[in-house]
Amino acid sequence: MKEEKSCGAVVYYPNEDQPLFLLIQHENGGHWSFPKGHVEEGEIEEETAQREIKEETGLDVVLDTHFRQVTRFSPKEGVMKNVIYFIARALTDKVDRQLEEVKQIIWLPYQEALEKITYPNDQDLLIKAKKFLQ
Repeated sequence: MKEEKSCGAVVYYPNEDQPLFLLIQHENGGHWSFPKGHVEEGEIEEETAQREIKEETGLDVVLDTHFRQVTRFSPKEGVMKNVIYFIARALTDKVDRQLEEVKQIIWLPYQEALEKITYPNDQDLLIKAKKFLQ
């Protein structure tokens, strides 16, 4: 069984009355989720998460490593993948979409984000992130 590892984050922007959460629609599959990507040689998890967020959204973020969640799944036959998620505060809400990998980027309040997310494991991740922020 081949093992893969990716890192990313639940990105939020501290809007006046409630935080907004960033969702991206991935070109590959069309699902709504969070920015993430494969760990490159020599990188630590935090570096991968920040690089992937920057590449996919153009955002600079402050990563909080006190929130660290692992999602494990099989994307295809013979492969197991671990995705490590942190929580990250965006310094601005101005995004610059990576055209090759990202169809759309949206900022949504919690409830709307929860309803937009495609997969239940990503919904669970958002629920945990919101609790962490409170």
